[in-house]
Amino acid sequence: MFKMFRAFVKDESGATAIEYGLIAALIALVGVVAFTALGDTISSSFSEVAEALCTGAGGTYSLTATGTGSCTFS
Repeated sequence: MFKMFRAFVKDESGATAIEYGLIAALIALVGVVAFTALGDTISSSFSEVAEALCTGAGGTYSLTATGTGSCTFS
């Protein structure tokens, strides 16, 4: 009985899989936090580029009620 208990305690075959799973979960969590934090910055950068392209082409750029941009030419 003690021999079997000692063998069970010394067995580390599942520990590696658990460690890899924890590392993958941590990387995923960092990715979600980073993308959430950078989302508004990236969105405003795209909006600035769209406005610059619109005005550069001779149009008028405006934001709609839903927050999306619109370029009109007269």
